[in-house]
Amino acid sequence: MNVLINVFKLTAGIGLFVFGMNLLEGSIKDLSGREFKIFLQRITKNRISAASGGVVVSAILQSSSLVSLMVLAFVGAGVFTLKNALAMILGANLGTTVTNWLVVALGFKVDMEIAAYPSICLGGIMFILFNNKKAIKEISFFFFGFGLLFIAISFIKQAMESQVGTFSFEDYKEMPLVTFLLIGFLITVIVQSSTITMALVLSALHLSVINFTSAAIIVLGSEIGTTIKIVLGSMGGVSNKKQVAVGNLLFNLLLAFFVFSFLNPLLFFITDVLKIKDSLIALVTFSSVINFISILIFLPFIDSFANFLEFLFKDSTPVASAFISDINKDNKRSILSLFKKEVAYFIHNGLLFNLSLFDSKCIISHNHDEFEALNKKRNFTTKTQEEKYIYMKQWQGEIQAFFIKYKQELKPDEAEKFMKLNSAVRSVMYSVKSLKDVWLNLNNLRRSSKDIKFNFLMERKKEIESLYGQVNEFLSEEVSSNSARKTLPQLLNMIEQQYESALNDFYKQAKDVSIDYSDITTVINFNRELFSSNKAMLMALQDFSFTEKEPLVLIETHVY
Repeated sequence: MNVLINVFKLTAGIGLFVFGMNLLEGSIKDLSGREFKIFLQRITKNRISAASGGVVVSAILQSSSLVSLMVLAFVGAGVFTLKNALAMILGANLGTTVTNWLVVALGFKVDMEIAAYPSICLGGIMFILFNNKKAIKEISFFFFGFGLLFIAISFIKQAMESQVGTFSFEDYKEMPLVTFLLIGFLITVIVQSSTITMALVLSALHLSVINFTSAAIIVLGSEIGTTIKIVLGSMGGVSNKKQVAVGNLLFNLLLAFFVFSFLNPLLFFITDVLKIKDSLIALVTFSSVINFISILIFLPFIDSFANFLEFLFKDSTPVASAFISDINKDNKRSILSLFKKEVAYFIHNGLLFNLSLFDSKCIISHNHDEFEALNKKRNFTTKTQEEKYIYMKQWQGEIQAFFIKYKQELKPDEAEKFMKLNSAVRSVMYSVKSLKDVWLNLNNLRRSSKDIKFNFLMERKKEIESLYGQVNEFLSEEVSSNSARKTLPQLLNMIEQQYESALNDFYKQAKDVSIDYSDITTVINFNRELFSSNKAMLMALQDFSFTEKEPLVLIETHVY
């Protein structure tokens, strides 16, 4: 039973440590704001300043992984060059060792529970009293995370102290060093933080569970394990994000090989040259030294290394468009037909996006097996709502770029069709954005315990499923212009009537139930944006269906 309790206490300590670190990271990141992002751009003008900036930023944010993921985002947006991004990550690996120094200095040399409890108390009180003020709320998270961090270390120490008195660890001390390298890697992959691994190793070293050499190898293994998060963060991204992730991985693999090969001289340097006899301080010194060595080794060759990575991933940049990305430039006749197919695919996914916001299971894949196969290949349906929206924005940008490139090369009658199809894409994006902007309102209605709000949403869900079922047919080649000319005005009239009747029915019901004023505003805003979204989708279909010089149907065209 004692063993089980100690296991639970150890896992609880790890859980609290992870939660505390996330609170610290999130609060500092949110408090930094725009000024911090501008600061990041300024400090990456050259390799040396980028590496120095990485040290400073990682020391502030308490996480090299967080800095690395931020760098990925900036690289993906084209703000950082690959060379300077790699230099910043090298610096971030060193900067994160500042946290290790705090852990060993405060967590093991001082009884930090004395400060941890008041910190949690202060954080909790601030959150309860001032959670409507963003800055103070983030400060409360900082205090709360700080307190949890050192209570977690106390849990870990207590659990290990109990286990030391129960088991003999002599056999583990004789394990091959490469085993400890693997242990450090696996622990860090599991807990997603080299700082947590360091806290565990410091606890074991403090209790003489392992010797200094074994502890150093585990820390070395954690250097490799901490790269997995950034590798995962780059998957499915643009090529330069993959270049940064693989570069970071290669940095740490080569560093591990170098340090492992010269382990004894490095440990001798720390214990005998620097004369650090305290094993805990020696271990965090080892962590700082090897990351400083990595800067000295790799920074002079960062340009050549970046060129190698660019060559390695030069053709890996993904595109969102499916039919216009590989157009045969010698066959101009294919431009319009491929563009129309691309627009049909874009409309199809716009319908899917809007339906997914309603958690709708409505099937709109009829006659669109090719589109469904493409979505499966591109993992569109499994993306989060935010990922889908970003994907569609990129996709629209590619379509607009294609339009700009080829519009002058078409004959006047073809150019007219081309412009209408391009207008359809803009309308679809407006439809998507209208619903995305009221997603919070939609979730408020979906999760409400009040029947009047929930039922209002369910009725709108049925309406949009019915509308999109009819809209979907317009993407089929079989739909004639005459059919579209007759049906589109009917659909427009239908959504106008639904807009008015939805509000009137809600007002009638609201008289007989208790409902907050803010709930009324939520319903009104959502209903208005739903109507705007549906109208924009019909406008898209109008432009998609009438690519000839024909009189338009009754939907007024606007440019959104």
